[in-house]
Amino acid sequence: MHTYRTHTCGALTAADVGSTVRLSGWVHRKRDHGGVLFVDLRDHYGMTQIVADEDSPALEVLDRLRVESVVTIDGEVKKRAESTINKNLPTGEIEVFARSITVQSRADELPMPVAGEQEYPEEIRLKYRFLDLRRDTMHRNIVLRSQVISSLRRRMTDQGFLEYQTPILTASSPEGARDFLVPSRLHAGKFYALPQAPQMFKQMLMVSGFDRYFQIAPCFRDEDLRADRSLEFYQLDFEMSYVTQEDVFQALEPVLAGVFEEFSGGFSVTPAGEFPRIPYAEAMLKYGSDKPDLRNPLIISDVTSHFEKSGFGLFEKIVGGGGKVRVIPAPNTNDKSRKFFDDMNNWARGEGFAGLGYVTRKGGEFGGPIAKNHGPERMEELYNELGLGPDDGLFFAAGKEKEAAKLAGAARTRVAEELDLIEQGCFKFCWIVDFPMYEYDEELKKIDFSHNPFSMPQGEMEALETKDPLDILAWQYDIVCNGYELSSGAIRNHRPDIMYKAFEIAGYSQEEVDANFSGMINAFKYGAPPHGGSAPGIDRIVMLLAGEQAIREVIAFPMNQRGEDLMMQAPAVVSPKQLRELHIRTIEPPKGTDAEKVRTDRIGD
Repeated sequence: MHTYRTHTCGALTAADVGSTVRLSGWVHRKRDHGGVLFVDLRDHYGMTQIVADEDSPALEVLDRLRVESVVTIDGEVKKRAESTINKNLPTGEIEVFARSITVQSRADELPMPVAGEQEYPEEIRLKYRFLDLRRDTMHRNIVLRSQVISSLRRRMTDQGFLEYQTPILTASSPEGARDFLVPSRLHAGKFYALPQAPQMFKQMLMVSGFDRYFQIAPCFRDEDLRADRSLEFYQLDFEMSYVTQEDVFQALEPVLAGVFEEFSGGFSVTPAGEFPRIPYAEAMLKYGSDKPDLRNPLIISDVTSHFEKSGFGLFEKIVGGGGKVRVIPAPNTNDKSRKFFDDMNNWARGEGFAGLGYVTRKGGEFGGPIAKNHGPERMEELYNELGLGPDDGLFFAAGKEKEAAKLAGAARTRVAEELDLIEQGCFKFCWIVDFPMYEYDEELKKIDFSHNPFSMPQGEMEALETKDPLDILAWQYDIVCNGYELSSGAIRNHRPDIMYKAFEIAGYSQEEVDANFSGMINAFKYGAPPHGGSAPGIDRIVMLLAGEQAIREVIAFPMNQRGEDLMMQAPAVVSPKQLRELHIRTIEPPKGTDAEKVRTDRIGD
C-alpha cells in the first residue's frame, strides 16, 4: 500500500464499498455524536467522511486532535444510510470506518477558521494566507487561475503564437508609473528596474523577426493600490508583426471569448467577432467613462443646447462659460419619493461634486426646481428629444466637459444600481478605439501624450505635420468587460522619423528620445516591421470569472493595500553589510510628511 494514500479525499464512490483504503489530509470538521465521532477529512481534491466509534483505535486520537491537523487514515469504505447521504459531495454516498490512524502533523489553535466562509479581517487573512488558501472559495479561485492561464496558453499557441521570455532586470524608464529599482552590486551607483511591462522587449522581438510572440508576463508598478490593482501583476502579453488594428482584434477576441465561455459557469458571453467598437469620444459622451459597463442600459445625453437660454440661471451660466450639461435617465421612477432624488444629490456631493440636479415626472407632470425654472414646454421638448416617458425621472450633471462627463458616468452607474437595471449573468465585451494622441496638461500648460507615447498616430507623419495635435487620434485601443479595462494596446510607431516628430510635439528633443529610448529607436533604424499587440490582465480576468470584487481574492500571496506582505514581513530592513555591498545608504523621510503621489500614466500595455 502507498505510504500516504491509495485514494484522494475526492475519489471514493459507492463502487468502492467494501474496499480497504488509505487517505491522508487535514481534519476539516469534527462532530461528536456520543461515542461516535464523525470527521470530515479534506485534501486538495475533496472531502471524505471518516467514522470512528468505540471499536476504532482511531477514536481517542481523533478526539484529542485539533482541526487542521494532518493525519493518515486506514479504513474500510462503507455505504452511508439512505437518510445520511450528502448529495452535495462527490463522496457523499460513502464513509470510511477508521481502523488505524497516523498523525503526520498536529495543528496549534487556529488564528482564523478554515471551515466555512466567514468574513474575517483582511490583515489576519493575509498574515495567515496559508490558512486562508485552505478555505473552499479561495482554494477554488487559485485553481481557477491556473486553469485560465493554461487555457490562454493553449488558445494562443493554437493561433501560431510562440511563448518567449523577456528580462526581469532591465533599465528604468522615464515614462509611466514609478519603477521598482534594484541596486547593482557590481556597478556602484547604478540600478536595474523591474519591468512595468515587457513593452520594449516584445517590440524588439518583432524587429528581430519573431512574428507572433506571447508570454504570461509578470509586471511591476510602484503605484497606489486599489481593488483591481496590485504592485505585482500578470498579463497575457502578446505582439504581432505586419498587422492592422483589426488583425489584432481578430486574434484576441476568440481567445478572450473562448476563455470566458469555458469558465463562465453558464453566463452569456459576447461572441468573438461581435465585440462592439466604441470610439473614445462616444464612450465619454454616452457612458461618461472609457471603461463602460454595457450591462447597464442607461445612456447619457448632451442637452447643452437646451440651456443656452433658460429660466434656470445656473445652467445658463455654466453653458455660457463653455460648460456642458449631461443627463442620465431614471426610468419608471413614478413610485419613487423625493427622498430618492435628494439622496442621489447628496451622494454626488459626498463624491466631491457640486451636486446632481434632477427632474421628476409622474403621470406626465414635471417636478423639481430645474423643471419649474426651465418651464414645462421646454421640458416637454427635451423629454421628446430623449424619447422619455411620462413616468421617467432625469438627473443632470453640469460643469466643465471633463467634470460633467465624470459625474454623469458615476451617476449612470449609481442610478442603474439603485433601480436594479444592471443585467446579470453575462459578460459584455467592447473595444474602446480612436483614443486622442495628445491632451493639454493644465498643470504644466503644455501638450503631452494622452496614453501610450509609442502608438502610431492615425494619419502618420502627415497628421503630425498638418493637424492640431489635440485633433490627432492614435491607433490605440482598450478592451473592456463589464466595466473593467482588461488591457490597453496599440499599433506601434515603428518609424524613427514619425517617433521623433511625435515626441517633438510633446516637448521632447531628438537628443532626449535617443537618450531615454535608445534601445528601441536604434533598433528601428535597422528595419522594423509594422507591428501591434495588447496585454489583457490575468488577475482581472480571473477576478471577473470568479465573481470577486478584488484581485487579492484570486492571487495566491497578495500584498495589502499598503504594499506589505504580512506573511513574509516584506518590505523589511536589511543589514548594514548588505547595504555596504550595494554601495547605498538609507535616508529616513521627514516625520509628518505625506508620500509623493504616484503617477499612474500608462507605459506600454
